Amino acid sequence: MMDAATLTYDTLRFSELEDFPETSEPVWVLGKNYNALTEKEEILSDVTSRLWFTYRKNFPAIGGTGPTSDTGWGCMLRCGQMIFAQALVCRHLGRDWRWEKKTRQKDDYFNVLNAFIDKKDSYYSIHQIAQMGVGEGKLIGQWYGPNTVAQVLRKLAAFDSWSSLAVHVAMDNTVVIDEIKRLCKPSAVCPGAAAFPSADMGLLHNGFPPEARTADKQCQWKPLILLIPLRLGLSEINEAYIETLKQCFMLPQSLGVIGGKPNSAHYFIGYVGEELIYLDPHTTQPTVEPSDSCFFPDESFHCQHPPCRMRISDLDPSIAVGFFCNTEDDFEEWCQHLGKLSLIREALPMFELVDHHPSHFCNPDVLNLTPDSSDADRLERFFDSEDEEFEILSL
Repeated sequence: MMDAATLTYDTLRFSELEDFPETSEPVWVLGKNYNALTEKEEILSDVTSRLWFTYRKNFPAIGGTGPTSDTGWGCMLRCGQMIFAQALVCRHLGRDWRWEKKTRQKDDYFNVLNAFIDKKDSYYSIHQIAQMGVGEGKLIGQWYGPNTVAQVLRKLAAFDSWSSLAVHVAMDNTVVIDEIKRLCKPSAVCPGAAAFPSADMGLLHNGFPPEARTADKQCQWKPLILLIPLRLGLSEINEAYIETLKQCFMLPQSLGVIGGKPNSAHYFIGYVGEELIYLDPHTTQPTVEPSDSCFFPDESFHCQHPPCRMRISDLDPSIAVGFFCNTEDDFEEWCQHLGKLSLIREALPMFELVDHHPSHFCNPDVLNLTPDSSDADRLERFFDSEDEEFEILSL
């Protein structure tokens, strides 16, 4: 008898899914606008090209003696991988890159994918996320909320010198412009993420030879991943936020949203009408073993069926919104877009954009300490209360 946890999307879900709707309403996918009546193939190609991370089984034990599968507890971790993978795709391949089945992809594509493979030395593997989460007060195998996974990914990005990213998790519903500019425009030579350990300290190599890493250089602007954990209501989403949430998917810098229903996380990549479009991690696939050349079968990392949809009103209010600004011009454009959003009628702002750090906030320099700073850890655990509320709702 087939184990329900190992059913594929073909047998478990997609036999019950309707095709993408025939509608004249615009379809938005991560900043791209489509017409469902004339561009259905383009929509499906865009969705299929997103990296899709699901539960996996039979991977090396986490921590040597821990779980060998994340079925039942790893859905938010997988969603965190997906939103981060989209940032790496934009960083190394570009937003317009498309995946094609049985077509040889660029080396950078496999470098991105290898960063998330289920092995201990991949930058953003389930192993690294689960073990780094221990510092956030989460046991290995414990369910995460959006803020916890955002904080963990921020710390792990410090070791990804190949991508050389600046990752900022904006707390208290506030994005501080000068704080981000300090992070993305460091005055010193920066081999890795700003204010984090240098690349010559024996850090992870992501399975690649050390010479594959980016050489040290004077940084003008470090590509920014901006993650904003939010709570848009108490037990359900406040309808006043729905229009603003839609607008976020329309921005060219959009990385999407991680959230979902209580204890069931999804990666939301767009919307059509009053429905969100998402990738669902809730199916278990066998782990994929990369070869010595770092090339491996990749079809299971792409959802090759019509995407899932759910009503926006059914979204749990605890989410994290993501944006990627590859250049300073991208960030300036994002700020301008946000200013225009505040003028939309009947659209309640989900977060505030300010030039300088409000005086009632904690010292912003605390957030720029090394990843294992005890002060930063205490601050993040204080802000992590929304995760607990997210979990309580699932009881």
